[in-house]
Amino acid sequence: MPADGGASDRIIYSAPVGDEVKTTTCYMCACRCGIRVHLKDGRVRYIEGNPDHPVNRGVLCGKGSAGIMTHYAPARLRAPLKRIGPRGSGEFAEISWDEAMEIATGWLKNVRETDPRKLAFFTGRDQSQSLTGFWAAQFGTPNFAAHGGFCSVNMAAGGLYTIGGSFWEFGEPDWEHARYLMLFGVAEDHDSNPIKTGLAALKKRGAKVVSVNPVRTGYSAVADEWVGIRPGTDGLFIMALIHELLRTDRVDGAFLVRYTNAPWLVVRNPGGADDGLFARDADGKPLAWDRARGAIAAETADLSPVLVGEFTLPDGRKAQPVFHLMAERYLGTEYAPEAVAERCGVSAERIRRLAAEVADIAFNHPLTLDIPWTDVWGRKHETLVGRPVAFHAMRGISAHSNGFHTCRALHILQMLLGAVDTPGSWRYKSPFPRPIPPGPGPAGKGAKPNTPLAGNILSFTHGPDDLLVEEDGTPIRIDHAFSWEAPLGLHGMMHTVIGNAAKGDPYRIDTLFMFMANMAWNSAMNPLDTIACLTAQDENGDYVIPHVIYSDAYFSETVPYADLILPDTTYLERWDCISILDRPIGSSHGPGDAIRRPVVKPDRDVRPFQEVLIELGARLGLPAFVKEDGSPRFKDYPDYIVNHQRMPGIGPLAGWRGEDGSKKGVGEPNPDQLQRYIENGCFWRHHLAPEESYFKHANATYLANAKAMGLIGKSDQIVLQIWSEPLQKFRLAAEGHGAKQPPEHLRERVRTYCDPLPFWYAPLEQQQHDTEPFPLSAVTQRPMAMYHSWGTMNAWLRQIHGANKLYMARARAEEMGLAQDDWVWVESRSGRVKAQLSLMEGVNRDTVWTWNAIGKRAGAWMLTPDAAEATRGFLLNHVISEWLPAQAGPRLANADPVTGQAAWYDLRVRVTKCAPGEEGVTDPLPTMLHPPPNMPEPPDILRYHAGGAKP
Repeated sequence: MPADGGASDRIIYSAPVGDEVKTTTCYMCACRCGIRVHLKDGRVRYIEGNPDHPVNRGVLCGKGSAGIMTHYAPARLRAPLKRIGPRGSGEFAEISWDEAMEIATGWLKNVRETDPRKLAFFTGRDQSQSLTGFWAAQFGTPNFAAHGGFCSVNMAAGGLYTIGGSFWEFGEPDWEHARYLMLFGVAEDHDSNPIKTGLAALKKRGAKVVSVNPVRTGYSAVADEWVGIRPGTDGLFIMALIHELLRTDRVDGAFLVRYTNAPWLVVRNPGGADDGLFARDADGKPLAWDRARGAIAAETADLSPVLVGEFTLPDGRKAQPVFHLMAERYLGTEYAPEAVAERCGVSAERIRRLAAEVADIAFNHPLTLDIPWTDVWGRKHETLVGRPVAFHAMRGISAHSNGFHTCRALHILQMLLGAVDTPGSWRYKSPFPRPIPPGPGPAGKGAKPNTPLAGNILSFTHGPDDLLVEEDGTPIRIDHAFSWEAPLGLHGMMHTVIGNAAKGDPYRIDTLFMFMANMAWNSAMNPLDTIACLTAQDENGDYVIPHVIYSDAYFSETVPYADLILPDTTYLERWDCISILDRPIGSSHGPGDAIRRPVVKPDRDVRPFQEVLIELGARLGLPAFVKEDGSPRFKDYPDYIVNHQRMPGIGPLAGWRGEDGSKKGVGEPNPDQLQRYIENGCFWRHHLAPEESYFKHANATYLANAKAMGLIGKSDQIVLQIWSEPLQKFRLAAEGHGAKQPPEHLRERVRTYCDPLPFWYAPLEQQQHDTEPFPLSAVTQRPMAMYHSWGTMNAWLRQIHGANKLYMARARAEEMGLAQDDWVWVESRSGRVKAQLSLMEGVNRDTVWTWNAIGKRAGAWMLTPDAAEATRGFLLNHVISEWLPAQAGPRLANADPVTGQAAWYDLRVRVTKCAPGEEGVTDPLPTMLHPPPNMPEPPDILRYHAGGAKP
């Protein structure tokens, strides 16, 4: 209120919010909630949750409500830009879209006509990967990937190769029926509103919630029990739980026999080319040992298998059931609670108690629903019976170099309990489950000029023949995904692209094309190293990466390091497709998808990136983007959404298909499809019938209907995989079998880590350097009010997280002579960063942590030189390395050796108090970035008046 007591700034709470309301989909995180946007005079006035939307049911977090300030942020880019000074100088000239598209087309056309591999097209946290990946395949480059390899591929691969689905946004606890929930590494970002409402429902019903996480924030803070585990030891803890279940014989044998490959016979022929593969009959069907009939097809309906022992097959070979091999491993003393307790930081007594609690709920309190259903063998069941123990996991167990096996182990724990898609347990979100693994393999072999790739670039390897490697084992992809270094690199390896491109490993590229990937700051494992690569020059003074094209809506830290900027719109100004082909909004109750639509028009010279990409596709003559006469096939992105068909009848959206909109999943394009979505609140969902809601991996009704809707290719049972044969095939290649074998320097790595059963090993970085000088683990967490760097431009959210501190256990700090608010150096083998300390009780005593992506570079996001984010905020990334410690042979990524998942959380550090005079400002403190021309000067106070005044 003004000092004179006037009322000009007074907020009138009862005033009408606006004169129009439009529904769309939020983009303030990956949750994809439905929102209602209130408008007045064509401007955004207020954002609230859509109560009809299946994701959030009206709930909206602070990020979603603050979307208005993201939309009107001063950091929005205003026009296409061409670099006119050195990279990093921030010297740009505004250009027209015609000139920008001519430049981009010229660079890309030259690459496509000569060697399409020399385009590296990598996107960040976009939600249009079905389009961007398809575009890359049409261009002909294998070098496409998105955010997942940087973030969550261990979760995806671990699940898809084990149970045909995964945690993250693709599965959820049975919130309505679970009686015991155990969370692993779940922070406050992905799927946040459904998790919050689900936890509230669980606690209201009296279910117990246990959270396993080094840090007690968010969901861990409201859990009934917090297990403050040491980072990177989750797999060891899970395997100790498995040990206890097996030791006490508390496993669901019927579930294992019917729904998993536990009874399948594994050939035992050490040194032979068939060792570790499944024994099969003449038709290729896996065999099991029946008590009365010996070796018969494991899919036999009345199978009565022997699960333990060694058997002689009709051809004389020896074989053992998968269950036998699993039990043999996890009953080993190395996985006993006493053996793992010290390393995990969880007592043996507590491990045994938690195992007993889980077993008690699962086996002494089963859940029965009076719903008849039919299984794949045609057997009718009058009820659905489940084990009401649910698990959920996220990045905390994924972002380690042992994360793949940890994620697989957690799924095996679920299977032992009979807790996969059963009443009260963890459930698949449609369109999952999928066959294990889905096929075919990744596209990328034989790339040649002016020729699309056949297939999906990011797909699933079934064995060595699917790898993208040359005859000598050299990676085909610039990031080394799907090579012997990362055989299951399903999401690509965004964190290695720039480093490999700068080094020319395995070759030089011409153009780096990025979208929403802040690779010069928080989306790099080490920002300053990445900046050095982007600005590196050869002996002639030319940049070693000749062309960098970048699209973003905001002036981020990466903009100054690009040569051509294609400014994107905000999420309230464009069409988007939350596609059934990519990241839909399905739930355990049925499939669903959604759209975003423009609720306001841009007031700047910007274009939606998807439309830019479609126009580039037409300019370049990519076959799927032009008609036979060479004219554009699609006039814009909405036209693409409606009329593009990936295969006959299947397009980006599954709802209201067919000419009259009467079909779902599969059907001809419907010219009124988008209007139908708008009329329905910008989403579509299909409700599964009660009889197809559970046991989807073996539910005859569900599988038949899923096939009819195009969600899966066939309606066969999806057998859950304890023993992974694809991994064993890679191991056999490393042992010298087959035509395609790993290079000598990678042979032992592949043999060790491509184990068909999960095992625990110390993170690779910690194996390869002396950690004694670095006694503390260091991790980051996503704050509830920020998502990646999508909050720094937002004046409201900055007030919640304007700076971050380094958090440490109070008792540990006091032992080290450190106090609250001390300034400290955080040092690793790779470098050091200065931060201010904060002490707390809710953190593992051997761990320090901070919020991710709060620290920013001055000038970026239109931050002033003295902004708290730049002077007191810091990035832990400055002490992380993309590469493992120096070793003999080619350098290897600091990543999971199976999937290529970036190993953010393997970091070890030491913390020391700053010397007098060093306090007050974080370090490193890169020079201030200068904004592009004609950016508005941000006001001292950015406000949005209730009366409708412009910000």
